[in-house]
Amino acid sequence: MNTVNKLLTALDKDTNLTPDDWTNEYIYQSGIKKWIANILPYELLTRTIKESIESIVTLCECFEFYKTFPDNIETPNYGDNWGVRANYIEVNNRAIAEMYGNQCKNGILSSIKLLPAIPPSAKSWANCVILSQIFPNIYGDGFNKLPHEENSIYGIKLGLDYSRNIINFDIIDKITPEEQFKAFNDIAHFHGLKTGFRTVISADQIKVSKEYENDITFNWNNPEHLELFIQEHVKLINLGFESIFIDSAKHIGGYDMENYTGVGALPSYEQMQHILYEIRARSGKTTLSFVGEKSTGDFERYKNLGLTSGTAFIEPDNFDEVKHWSERLKYEKEYSPGVEVSNDNDEGGRSYESRLNRINNSLFAYEYPSDKLPSFMQMEDLFPLRYDTNTHHLMMCNPSYSSDNTPKSHWENLFTKDDGREYNKKVAELFIYALNL
Repeated sequence: MNTVNKLLTALDKDTNLTPDDWTNEYIYQSGIKKWIANILPYELLTRTIKESIESIVTLCECFEFYKTFPDNIETPNYGDNWGVRANYIEVNNRAIAEMYGNQCKNGILSSIKLLPAIPPSAKSWANCVILSQIFPNIYGDGFNKLPHEENSIYGIKLGLDYSRNIINFDIIDKITPEEQFKAFNDIAHFHGLKTGFRTVISADQIKVSKEYENDITFNWNNPEHLELFIQEHVKLINLGFESIFIDSAKHIGGYDMENYTGVGALPSYEQMQHILYEIRARSGKTTLSFVGEKSTGDFERYKNLGLTSGTAFIEPDNFDEVKHWSERLKYEKEYSPGVEVSNDNDEGGRSYESRLNRINNSLFAYEYPSDKLPSFMQMEDLFPLRYDTNTHHLMMCNPSYSSDNTPKSHWENLFTKDDGREYNKKVAELFIYALNL
């Protein structure tokens, strides 16, 4: 049984699929590529997993409806160097998890439910969903806290399974955590998306965990710790992820440390080369994309490190500036800096018009689609958050906005209402023109 059908069975759903009428009411289409828009996230997040899978199959580019989810799903094929031209869209899967009282759980199910509203890849380049959390966070994993009580997603544990914010641990006797990630990846790939996840490399932000033992702080000079880091990331790549977003990558090897805001030592340049080489070699995948946060300036340094792309170099508000760099970098097939609509440190306040302008520049500022620069977006750039929170706050804290201790109330209150729906519609209109290029 494939992992998608296994997930349905574990949730006491049958595996027979039917076309989804609700999805047909909200379809946006560019050529044969389809997704839904003009929606509010809670309308998706309150659906069942079966309804979400039926929605994805209803949106299929194929010319037949699959009555059961297919067994063999291939990642969208854009060649080995797809990451140099991709749009990366980070989804905070912890923020959209199910909030029951003070519990936070099942973020992987929420991520599946959101997929129908993520535009699929274009003719000429890929869209890639990056999940914010995979590993347990150091403090308070599996729980939400008060709105300004720290519960950082940037502090992780390695060696002790996956986050209780994300995995559905109520059904692991029927479907393992690894199979749950595999199901997410298969559904995303079926929808025409690449997938990846965020990781951290600051030593004091990583704990090595073993059952029945005290956690110890990660040490890059400890060969066992280095090996654990590689093994954990290879394991995820083998589940279908093809991209890793590396926090603080600019500072690897002690570069530009006066602007370093992480906590603890970073790997040396040679260690990081070894890590990325080993992940590629052990997984046997030639299509991997490693994205470095703020890895800008010395492009050769980052390319030789093994990165595919980096953020925050090109002025995103200026169409002509983006197009200028697209022209300059159009022959770069291994590494390219990209355009940031927003990043994980975004503290809000940017107008809808400004976000839409940045998305427009990301999608259209080039002479030929094959020259497009990579771009980086956050969940908020597609689905605006409520006004008193922001992307960075939800990375640092894990509040529930539920008024009645139910997930539905949290999802309703996490995002904006009517203006968010209108904004989501305008984002879709931009993608309509882009996806058929």
